[in-house]
Amino acid sequence: MLRQRLKTSLKKTVRTLVHLLPVIVGMLLLTSLAITAFPEQISAGLFGANDLLDALIGASVGSIAAGHPLASYLLGGELLKNGVSLVAVTALIVSWGTVGIVQLPAEALLLGARFAVYRNLICFFSAIAVAFLCVYTLRLVGQ
Repeated sequence: MLRQRLKTSLKKTVRTLVHLLPVIVGMLLLTSLAITAFPEQISAGLFGANDLLDALIGASVGSIAAGHPLASYLLGGELLKNGVSLVAVTALIVSWGTVGIVQLPAEALLLGARFAVYRNLICFFSAIAVAFLCVYTLRLVGQ
């Protein structure tokens, strides 16, 4: 009985993995493409209009260029050195770790499209709110 249930579960797992493999490969390729194209966009003067627009752009770029959080910290430090506002960098870093537009198809397939879309929208707007709250809190305490 237990052996049969284990065999059935293993078959379902392999079948799910085979169905997800194209989505996972596409997700990895799109992430690599977004990370490669991102520095060219910065040099074109992407940031600098105002805090709200900078936060929207930062959160949008972070949502698309999802990757390892360590890479976002390094990129954020370089952006700050180049004069990009702290609001934009904070929004980028927070959305980089929480929003995953590139991973959305895989997440929708596993957890449901409605859940995936709502989770990403909430995280996107939360990243912008967190960016403003962090920056204005730092300004309040005198940093």
